[in-house]
Amino acid sequence: MVARATARADELTREEVLAGGRLLAEKVRRLRPRWLAVLGVTAYRVAFETPKAVVGPQQTVLGTTRVWVVPNPSGLNAHWSAAALAEELARLRLAADRDR
Repeated sequence: MVARATARADELTREEVLAGGRLLAEKVRRLRPRWLAVLGVTAYRVAFETPKAVVGPQQTVLGTTRVWVVPNPSGLNAHWSAAALAEELARLRLAADRDR
């Protein structure tokens, strides 16, 4: 979402994440992929100013691009097991395949 790496999301400012969300939205509108997968619901909530977003498909559409939020695979996100993360990614894959 932002142009610099950090060990933890809380090292980023709200302004950085908002700016990153705007740049990402511009790129998506220009490149027009069918789906955008955003890793991390917290980053998505801030960047796209949707504080009640949950993991999964979003109502937000960027141009013609659908948006899906997947859990952040970071080891710091321990409440999502590898199996649960894989299941969520499989749901996204099924949705993307249906859109072909």
